Amino acid sequence: MKYLIAGLGNIGAEYRDTRHNIGFKIADALAADAGAQFSSDRYADVAQFKYRGNPVTIIKPSTFMNLSGKAVSYWLKEENIPVENLIVCVDDLALPFGVIRLRANGSEAGHNGLKNITELLGTQNYARLRFGIGNDFAKGHQVDFVLGKWNFEELNRIQERSKITTEALYSFITNGIQRTMNMYNGK
Repeated sequence: MKYLIAGLGNIGAEYRDTRHNIGFKIADALAADAGAQFSSDRYADVAQFKYRGNPVTIIKPSTFMNLSGKAVSYWLKEENIPVENLIVCVDDLALPFGVIRLRANGSEAGHNGLKNITELLGTQNYARLRFGIGNDFAKGHQVDFVLGKWNFEELNRIQERSKITTEALYSFITNGIQRTMNMYNGK
């Protein structure tokens, strides 16, 4: 079985190390662990490897967050991967910092990257790994917080949390979303 792992974020130096780009960090951590290298390709930076005999494609869309569906849709078709073997990694304001939550499907919860993916795929039935970025911002400053840089303490904790997200993604490949949810939700 083939798998597609999409880490969402925004391209460009001004967005590097922002909370909204945690999907890119998750993708980078998985690729590094698997010994895979990213290269620029159509609509995304792409890395490929095999895990327990399963071909895995990781993408970091180069279409900006709000148009992520273009890259996800293209790579599903290009690699002939069924939508049930897709998992999208995104930031989540509703979760405390560092907490992960996996879902087999569901709403976009206001996340524009997920909205675009759902629109272009024509379904909400794809897995998501949500990484909590917290919600420590003053009223009316949500955009500043989401597009703000991680502080030193958060950056250090992301290293530790990257190990958990990598384990969860490997579990998705070998165990499926339901077992992975049971094993990793709330960690």
